[in-house]
Amino acid sequence: MLHSLFPKFHDKFLSLPLLGPIVDGFDDWLATHAYTRGSRKFSIRMLRRVDADLRRRQVREVACLSHPLLHSCWRALIKTYPSGAGTVRTLERYLAAKGLIVDGQPAGATATSSASMLVAEYADYLREVRGFAGSTVANHGYTAHCFLHHLDEEGLKLKDIEGSHIESYIAKAGKRLSRASLQHDVGALRGFLRFLALDERVSAGLHCGIDTPRLYRLEQLPHALPWETVRVLLRSIDTTSTMGLRDYAMFLLIATYGLRASEVAAITLDDIRWRQGSLRIQQRKTASPLELPLTNEVSCAVVKHLKRTPPPSPYRRIFLRMRAPLGVLKPTAITEAFQSWVRKSGLSIPFQGAHCLRHSFAVHLLKNGTPLKTIGDILGHRTAESTSMYLRLATGDLREVPLPVPGKGDQAKEGQR
Repeated sequence: MLHSLFPKFHDKFLSLPLLGPIVDGFDDWLATHAYTRGSRKFSIRMLRRVDADLRRRQVREVACLSHPLLHSCWRALIKTYPSGAGTVRTLERYLAAKGLIVDGQPAGATATSSASMLVAEYADYLREVRGFAGSTVANHGYTAHCFLHHLDEEGLKLKDIEGSHIESYIAKAGKRLSRASLQHDVGALRGFLRFLALDERVSAGLHCGIDTPRLYRLEQLPHALPWETVRVLLRSIDTTSTMGLRDYAMFLLIATYGLRASEVAAITLDDIRWRQGSLRIQQRKTASPLELPLTNEVSCAVVKHLKRTPPPSPYRRIFLRMRAPLGVLKPTAITEAFQSWVRKSGLSIPFQGAHCLRHSFAVHLLKNGTPLKTIGDILGHRTAESTSMYLRLATGDLREVPLPVPGKGDQAKEGQR
């Protein structure tokens, strides 16, 4: 592939002192992951500068590369080549995919920082003992990493932790987190401190002294849009482009079935049963399957998307990344796509994520007389209490059953009695 990309000059890239042996494989990987010919040329040319910077850091072979080294290289190159330093990130993904860097460390390396080892040990505990889901383990691990980083900045060891040190971390975290997010962060920190206290790495009972922000039940209304606004937003999406066709199908699924972004991103070709006319959803929050009827509108949108951009082997997911590198679409990408189309539509939508379409769908069903139990089953709620919050948005229906307000005449009659 490199020979066809640079028929006359491919030898000078293959002869790079450090990266020469992997250049051809790197170009093949770029082509496989849908990088354009122009992007591939740009990245390969940039490898000369990456190679020179890494050799200045005394790296003599690819097996010695690590995440910290590549990060340092990126920080150095971005000052001089702001548009080309991203090649270092791309190279890092390639090395990780080929097993040359495992979990941010050189292949075969065993030494790692004590903090990373501790976070990895905690993650194993959460998975194997507590049975937490992968996303929950990642969130708790991130909190543990941030806390250990804070201790390192303060020059503290685990055995020296006191309540004041924990308070300083929470005060620092509170500057970047909302009340709800800070409450989750504090809960994760409590779990980490309990884990450390199991073998007396910290004093027992430290977690008991942590206070959390006060959140009141049902203090906020669900973020719902008028149904006509949802329809206008869907019509505003440019379905003549491949990305617009994909995004329209994703948002239509959310608006039609009230799905979560994570559930839409996880739909595979096997989940759509065309002959039976059904859609199978594996709910991420409850881990239970949900069988839904496949409407004609949704079926048509998905078919148009698949005809335009069918998923290449070995991918089975319906919605993939449109920009290189080709790969699985993350739920956060759906949020970014929603924000982009809202800006282009010119609609006044104050909400930041596509989850408001799920709430809008629930309120739309409620206003059309759908029983609360049916709405809960469609949304995948375990209890009726989760669904009942949408009753607070049905203000039009509530106005029809007001209590009579006594007037002056009523008060006079009451006094005569």
